[in-house]
Amino acid sequence: MLTLLKYLSAAALSLILGVFWLAYLSPRPPLTIDPDTLAGDGSVLNYCELPTLDGTGLLASDIPKGNTPGCAYNHFPLPILRDCSEPLPGDADDIRGLWRAISGARKGHVERVEQCGERVVVTAAGIIHDYGPNSSGGLNTNDTEGRVLFTAGSREYCMRTSASMIWEDKVLNFYVFGWGPRVVRRYREGDLLVWEYADGSVNKMERLCQLPAEHKTPAPRGPRFKLL
Repeated sequence: MLTLLKYLSAAALSLILGVFWLAYLSPRPPLTIDPDTLAGDGSVLNYCELPTLDGTGLLASDIPKGNTPGCAYNHFPLPILRDCSEPLPGDADDIRGLWRAISGARKGHVERVEQCGERVVVTAAGIIHDYGPNSSGGLNTNDTEGRVLFTAGSREYCMRTSASMIWEDKVLNFYVFGWGPRVVRRYREGDLLVWEYADGSVNKMERLCQLPAEHKTPAPRGPRFKLL
């Protein structure tokens, strides 16, 4: 019995260490986002003037995948899909624009939602989640959750994430790794956008035309334990 317990303890420890390595220490995906997108200033745009999706410009698959630089961008970037004009698929709702939570656990949260063809990009709080056909990577998002758990020297360590964004009955559902549990739902409710988060919170968001000044630079998140 003692031998079995030692074996199970060793297996459990190995699993925990493996998950920790995968989440925080495994190599990050290559940064394939267009450098001009990161360098540009997305805070000066009018997000009530949405691109026309008439098929005269680029397809979603022509544009490199957007992902988060490091653990967060340092200022609100330009839209990833700004030159894309591919029409939305029939099962998708149009939730494009800039949104601010006016009720719920995440009141005050601001996010930008882009859509073009079957591609959806959510940019908020320093992170960029990009799902769908692109010219440089897989379909699923492949970036970071954004919260820095610890630092070592000048390097920040934040949890890697991957998810799919699937339209189902006009609801945009996020599934962990593309095959795991559903963790987020987004859908319209009249003029509002509803964001249901994994913790059970229901956040209702209003449309904004301009990014509030305090959201241009993301606030640092996470405990940031200093190891070295």
